[in-house]
Amino acid sequence: MVARRWLLWAFLLTVAAGWLGACAPGPTDEGTQESAQVAQTIENKGSDTLVNLAMAWAEEYMRLHPDVRISVTGGGSGTGIAAMINGTVDIANASRQMKPEEIAAAEANGIRPVEFVVALDAIAVVVHPSNPVDRLTLQQISDIYTGKITNWSQVGGEDRPIVLLSRESNSGTYMYFLEHVVRLGDKESDLLFSPDALLMPSSEGISAEVRQNPNAIGYDGLGYVTPDQKIIAVAREPSGPYVLPSVETVNDGSYPISRPLYMYTAGEPTGVVKEYIEWILTEGQALVPELGFVPIEGGGGSAD
Repeated sequence: MVARRWLLWAFLLTVAAGWLGACAPGPTDEGTQESAQVAQTIENKGSDTLVNLAMAWAEEYMRLHPDVRISVTGGGSGTGIAAMINGTVDIANASRQMKPEEIAAAEANGIRPVEFVVALDAIAVVVHPSNPVDRLTLQQISDIYTGKITNWSQVGGEDRPIVLLSRESNSGTYMYFLEHVVRLGDKESDLLFSPDALLMPSSEGISAEVRQNPNAIGYDGLGYVTPDQKIIAVAREPSGPYVLPSVETVNDGSYPISRPLYMYTAGEPTGVVKEYIEWILTEGQALVPELGFVPIEGGGGSAD
């Protein structure tokens, strides 16, 4: 009896040990899996203008490549570029080109930024649908945002104060609007936004405020404009033409407030990051007009 009991216990212990061994992952397998996951993960951060398009690209690419994981976050062009310089993201999204001081900071870290134009965008000037004003010149928009024009009656509207809405200064859209609209492209100009401008943390914030404030004027990437906002036709000169933003008017150059959108990498991309960017510049362009942006012509490319 004693011998049989010892045999039974030995058998049960052997089975238990085998079961535990089968359930516990081996260190080699676990290390391999973890390494594979790291190799197939892409961190993407930056421009709020680009974030919805970047998320659409990421979702479609992950659907086509289930072994790849892409994390997309906003925060502004400056935030994404700083993260790329610090080595905490693989791709920085930007709605403006890198500044000389940012390039210098990257080079000080031993990084040569590589620039990719991934889409084109029109910046729409928007007001509440009840506002009778439907056209403005670039000079009038500059005067509005610098505080020279403060009442809608000064540009053909009702006797109402103008409420200025702007993105925050870490936004690439803010910088582009400052340089090309407020300063009218004059590199010697030191004009600034009026101190009365309300700085909004996101494109959605501008959209929400314009929809509920009949006195407001804002600017936003065309992809963020909703049907319950009124888009202003813009002219370079008072004699016109006054042009609304669209895929066609961006491509033919007639809409005066349009720009490229960028992705930056720390050096020439390799591996899964390289494959992802190549897909964005080719097949991924099919998603661009669905998000309200303009596809690049000829498949795009990189520039030093």
